[in-house]
Amino acid sequence: MNAKAQELGLSNSHFESPHGLDSDEHYTTAYELALLSDYALKNSTFLNIVGTKTYTVTINGYPKNLSNTNELLGNLNGIYGIKTGFTNGANRCLVTACKRGDMDIICVVLGADTKNFRTKDSIKLIEYTFKNFEYFNIKDFVENYLTDWQNQNPNFFSIEKGASNKLTIKMDASLEENPILPIKKDLISSVEGTLSLESEQKAPIHQEDGLGKLKISSQGNLIAEYELSSNSTIKKNTMFDYMLNFFKFYPNQLENSVF
Repeated sequence: MNAKAQELGLSNSHFESPHGLDSDEHYTTAYELALLSDYALKNSTFLNIVGTKTYTVTINGYPKNLSNTNELLGNLNGIYGIKTGFTNGANRCLVTACKRGDMDIICVVLGADTKNFRTKDSIKLIEYTFKNFEYFNIKDFVENYLTDWQNQNPNFFSIEKGASNKLTIKMDASLEENPILPIKKDLISSVEGTLSLESEQKAPIHQEDGLGKLKISSQGNLIAEYELSSNSTIKKNTMFDYMLNFFKFYPNQLENSVF
């Protein structure tokens, strides 16, 4: 379990047992529970179990009805899981998955004094999220921003000893993995980008070499930050290249010279 936690990047989680009862070395956070839940929901069996309201099993030939303890399942629009929890140390906890339209969220409430508080807090958080946030295609925004910037700044880069100054920028690969971000609705119209690039570069430059950063923000709120790298290779001029350039341009210089 701890090996899997490390694999998932859960640096503030540690497990001492599979049952989860109170222990000083058994801990996690609300955020990391959400990450763990997101991973678990990719398992179709887990997804089916946490979304099942009731189920009948047979024990010693007799049917036994089991009911899901998630009080929101079947009672709130879009709920499809996940798990309730209680120990004396943790109090009432609930991790909820909810999807409405194309927005899919995970809500985590920990340490509630009562089941009623746990339910109310979960509903408030879920309704607030769907009311105030919507998906924003950050990939399209970054692609358009970089294209416009490069069209407006074709001679921005100066490559010392470079065979060319035509350096093109490549966006962070993480955009391919997460092209959509949830953003507060009132911030979307004022989303803007800020580039941090050094115009003076030195050859050779290879593809994937780092060039700078692009910050995406709105009304002073940082939304995302991406590393920018070279999408082209600029070789370093050799002595042979300098000689070729000299003989290439020398006749023109002679013709334009005034004696």
